[in-house]
Amino acid sequence: MNEQVKPHIDSATNLMEKAISHLEAELAKIRAGKASPAMMDGIFVDYYGNSTPLNQVANINTPDARTIVIQPWEKNMLQPIEKAIFSSNMGLTPQNDGQQIRLNLPPVTEERRLLLVKQSKAEAENCKVSIRNIRRDANEAIKKLVKDGLAEDIAKDSETTIQNLTDSFSQKAEKHLEIKEKEIMTV
Repeated sequence: MNEQVKPHIDSATNLMEKAISHLEAELAKIRAGKASPAMMDGIFVDYYGNSTPLNQVANINTPDARTIVIQPWEKNMLQPIEKAIFSSNMGLTPQNDGQQIRLNLPPVTEERRLLLVKQSKAEAENCKVSIRNIRRDANEAIKKLVKDGLAEDIAKDSETTIQNLTDSFSQKAEKHLEIKEKEIMTV
């Protein structure tokens, strides 16, 4: 591989890996009928005037498939956590017993499952769009190198390498979507 092209291919690979990591994180937030601490990742609590992620002020556990238990490290955080959960529009009602907060997840209806699959597909498509944008940027960088004197055959080989990377990462996104869809549709 040409030394002029290598940094562009390495950069494209890193960016595509980040796109897949982002997809994994977004899919983890989508509720598939099973309780998961990752569902609370987007919730921020007012902690002494600072907006702080919930997992930095409390332990989050799932004792069973339909329950999330949030155990704050400080008792005075129960009210702010409850307030944050209500305002998150997750459709969950916190139950505060003075020590911890329990969230009981209702069974997911067929209609809701289809909406979750649609949401998952949108996330996977966003990931694939990002991957294609990374490909475009890398190919443009190589075309600039050609104008600066890079050999045409090296440029063609590099573009083929970038296309193979794009295909590979798009397949990874599809695989993640397939797994999530199966998880959502399993009753």
